[in-house]
Amino acid sequence: MKKKTMFVCADCGFETPRWYGKCPSCDAWNTLQEMVEEAAPAGKAAAQKRPSGTGAEAETLAAITADLTLHESTGIQEFDRVLGGGVVEGSMLLIGGEPGVGKSTLLLQVCANLARRGKRVLYITGEESARQIKLRANRLGAGKEDVLVLAENAMDAVSDKLNALVPDYAVVDSIQTMYRPDMASSPGSVSQVRESATMLMRYAKTTGCPIFLVGHVTKEGSIAGPRVLEHMVDVVLYFEGDHQREYRLLRANKNRYGSVNELGLFEMTSEGMMPVESASETLLRDRTAGISGSVVFCGMEGSRPMLVDLQALAAQSFYSSPKRTVNGMDQGRVALLLAVLEKRAGLRLYNQDVYINVAGGLSLDEPAADLAVCLAVASSLSDTSLPKDVAAMGEVGLLGEVRPIPFMDRRLTECARLGFMQVICPKGKRGMPKAPKGMKLIEVSTLSQAVAALHLLAKDAT
Repeated sequence: MKKKTMFVCADCGFETPRWYGKCPSCDAWNTLQEMVEEAAPAGKAAAQKRPSGTGAEAETLAAITADLTLHESTGIQEFDRVLGGGVVEGSMLLIGGEPGVGKSTLLLQVCANLARRGKRVLYITGEESARQIKLRANRLGAGKEDVLVLAENAMDAVSDKLNALVPDYAVVDSIQTMYRPDMASSPGSVSQVRESATMLMRYAKTTGCPIFLVGHVTKEGSIAGPRVLEHMVDVVLYFEGDHQREYRLLRANKNRYGSVNELGLFEMTSEGMMPVESASETLLRDRTAGISGSVVFCGMEGSRPMLVDLQALAAQSFYSSPKRTVNGMDQGRVALLLAVLEKRAGLRLYNQDVYINVAGGLSLDEPAADLAVCLAVASSLSDTSLPKDVAAMGEVGLLGEVRPIPFMDRRLTECARLGFMQVICPKGKRGMPKAPKGMKLIEVSTLSQAVAALHLLAKDAT
């Protein structure tokens, strides 16, 4: 039987008989993967034809009825928050993350919650046996739920079972282990992942059954397989977390039914993934107050205000080029802020090693954290700590001006809820929102004013 070797781009799906370092179609480097296809016998050609379309008729938008309450809760509030309110009928969701981060555990908990509400749920596993799934379910307290488990990775058999069982929800763990027997390439290859996802997507759209896909990730952190996989699905979620920490973050990289700015916080326990309802209290639980270099900042993750501890350390450098080490923020942005501090606020940082850390493992990318970073550096440089009830927020420009930021009312309310009653913030041209009762707003227009306010507060506190 004749074999044919092709090279397929993992990003765009471009096929070529020769290997290239750079894909001729999308110009991505080192994305061409070798794939061996086996020619089918003449007698099996008809059996390997792809199924025909759905046969649906074209409709006008005015004639199509759409229910505005399509989201159905998964029973886990943090998961629903990231999804935009819940799972939408007929959607296909892809969840990626490093091995052991908790993807399968979270989805098994979701399956148990849905089964308790009388839903017919099918858990398809290509990595574990049904016995292993049972052991994990017992550990999560879901061993007695009516969740159907199918240990299968051949897509033809999976398709037959889906049509026979007609589940309300389905989970495929993982998409990289699925394969079509009529294709000679190995599971996880570009063609296998693409074809398997296409079959599942066709089933989800025609029957209305939501399907959760678990995806492996590469060493760069992206989901393994062709990039077309992320285009096909409706929702792409990423599980983030350090194995040395118990907290896990769930972010949406793509969501056709909700915002991509929402964040879910979970805690890995022996009983599974437990949602963290009060993220601010959890992130500040281990904070040590009264030490220089620590500033509390209220960030916005979608519609959710979240207090975090921004830490800075400025120490005299003994190298010709001082070190700049940043964890949890963009290093280029921090370098810009240090230059503004030196030029506009008069702080001498040219001979200082500066280290920035966002405690709790979060990643901040909004400009509203600029002022808190600058004050943390100034606090460490002068070895002056802020009072325990002070928070700071605001965007800093190249001219040293402090710019207004959005959602100030929500940020101030969250600060007041946790006892931070003094807030250093931008001076709004149209007036600041009404502060909660008992809160003192220290409005500043420039970075130098903010640094001066920091020293005055520290002097008064002592």
